[in-house]
Amino acid sequence: MEAIIQFYCFTTTYEIGSNVVGLQALMEQKVIAGQLRLETSNRQILSIALPISFALLVPQFNYLINSFFLARLGPGYLGAAGITGVYYLIFSVIGFGLNNGLQALISRRAGQDRLSEIGPLFVQSMYLTLIVSAFGILVTYTLAPAILRSSIDPELYQQSLSFLKIRIWGLPFLYLYQMRNALLVGTNQSRLLIWGTLAETIANVVLDYCLIFGNWGFPDLGFNGAAYASVIAEAIGMFAVFLIIQFNGLHKRFALFADLRIKWKEMGLLFSQSSPLIMQYAISITSWEFFFILISHHGRLALDISQFMRVIFGFFGIFIWSFAATTTTMVSNVIGQDKRDLVIPLIKKIARLSFGFSIILFIPLQIFPAEILRMVQDNEPFIREGVPVLRIVAIAIMLMSFSTIWLNAVTGTGNTRTNLGIEFITIILYSLYIYFVLERWKMDITYGWMSEWLYWISMFTMSFLYIRSGKWRAKEI
Repeated sequence: MEAIIQFYCFTTTYEIGSNVVGLQALMEQKVIAGQLRLETSNRQILSIALPISFALLVPQFNYLINSFFLARLGPGYLGAAGITGVYYLIFSVIGFGLNNGLQALISRRAGQDRLSEIGPLFVQSMYLTLIVSAFGILVTYTLAPAILRSSIDPELYQQSLSFLKIRIWGLPFLYLYQMRNALLVGTNQSRLLIWGTLAETIANVVLDYCLIFGNWGFPDLGFNGAAYASVIAEAIGMFAVFLIIQFNGLHKRFALFADLRIKWKEMGLLFSQSSPLIMQYAISITSWEFFFILISHHGRLALDISQFMRVIFGFFGIFIWSFAATTTTMVSNVIGQDKRDLVIPLIKKIARLSFGFSIILFIPLQIFPAEILRMVQDNEPFIREGVPVLRIVAIAIMLMSFSTIWLNAVTGTGNTRTNLGIEFITIILYSLYIYFVLERWKMDITYGWMSEWLYWISMFTMSFLYIRSGKWRAKEI
């Protein structure tokens, strides 16, 4: 890819006649198109997945450090972070749905050699995400007070609401950041993801240390300090990715800002492709918010343990999610090349790699659960109650390692409405389980966390059957 950049710089720096320049531009377009047509080898899979995993590792490390700081504030703060964190996730996954929809479209256009359509799609995604982020901010200031007041402990209500009214202002930065990531992954530039996430994480860790505890002359903002730190860090991450894309010349290669007009056709295509994914992710995270509300009825210790399990899911799931994102891109790209017979073998390759990495992560969770929990809170009740839950979560991560690959393969085929249907059925089963186990029968939270087994097994079964059916072969996007 460096050679392409050098070639591009050479052809745009020296003007030696319009005919020669035009020929060079055409040659460059063909070189880029060749680079964007993906193979299905293990090397190609890893070349996309590993940079994504590192990019995911950095923010998850950030969340882990954030939880470490909040736990030092005292009992209850970690649990409050769970409630507010899941609420924010509801809106952040809307951007993630747009991200995946855009990523699938860009990958398909890359596989089809229709590179001139990538820039316009990206510009329309920016407009769409700004509209959606304004909606999220409005909802938080108008409806969130009533939702939180009716569903959580009064002692947590004011604390959580104050946090959310600050935290929600990070949405515009987060959404634009996610769209940039979709562009990089969809055009086989995933290695560039690292720098934006690294900038965001360093900023967040430093600002957490300064603003939560009032270090280095900064104000002591306590719990709200984490909200301010996250918003500022998201803004820094967004600007870092913008600068990286500008520096690498991608904005010129794909004519990202050649036409800034609103184009309803492109925006409609993106929304049509992404809206089922948005609904899928939104109902998924909403069900998790429901889960945390039910957990909160079991006391602050249960909520603190469950919040840490959410962090564990995020931190130990990074390789799985990177392979899932790779699946979306590669399946869509291969279909764009009209190589549909390679899709199922490709999915199996990625699933095997994902499962192999998850085994490496599974072992320390099973052998050293108490030691891992002690890193957050070194008190006997937290460790005693948390160990069996952590073992359950470790098995759930193994199930997730292949289930999410098959689900993202459905996304890559362009059948996002099928994704929504799979998620909807799975969430009904999941919600019924946690309601009866946690609320009606008042069983221990260990049994509540077994809902993750049901969730991932159901999702795998339906995704696997759909891909094997071949109904996706006729889908065009």
